Amino acid sequence: MQSGRVRLVTGFRIREVTGADGGVSAGAVDGRRLGPFDVIVGATGFRPELTMLGELRLGLDAAVESPAALAPLIDPNVHSCGTVPPHGAEELRHPEADFYVVGMKSYGRAPTFLMLTGYEQVRSVVAALTGDVEAARRVELTLPETGACSSSPAADEAGSCCAPTCCAATPAVVPVAIGAPRARG
Repeated sequence: MQSGRVRLVTGFRIREVTGADGGVSAGAVDGRRLGPFDVIVGATGFRPELTMLGELRLGLDAAVESPAALAPLIDPNVHSCGTVPPHGAEELRHPEADFYVVGMKSYGRAPTFLMLTGYEQVRSVVAALTGDVEAARRVELTLPETGACSSSPAADEAGSCCAPTCCAATPAVVPVAIGAPRARG
């Protein structure tokens, strides 16, 4: 952002997406336009698609749609990504024998997922599936002290605000346009 290659645009509610100059452009409900871009990625929140799991015995929390034991640890009304405790096979277990969902999908509708958390989930679940109960219960996750989960904007050395960070302040639905502006002329 400081170099000018990336620009933060807030409050941009997309009304339309159109082709423009070999790319795509987005128009907002307030009349602003952004683009052209090579690509626009809509990060609009989601509900898990559980249809393919319909024949399995799942233990899902009704509100968060994550495994029932995990839901109170990740509930976005209570937690940000910086306050979710490390968890693994025990919290990810379903009533179906040896069935787990790991990674972002394990969080159901909660937007507080971090990749390092997913790596720890996989490590723990693999240990459980191979019969190493002790390794499955052991916590091997240490999140870096980077401010990645702060709900406050980061500040540079001069104290100037740089940008809001990660997921602590992320609402469930956030229209976002992401891409590189196309070179002109």
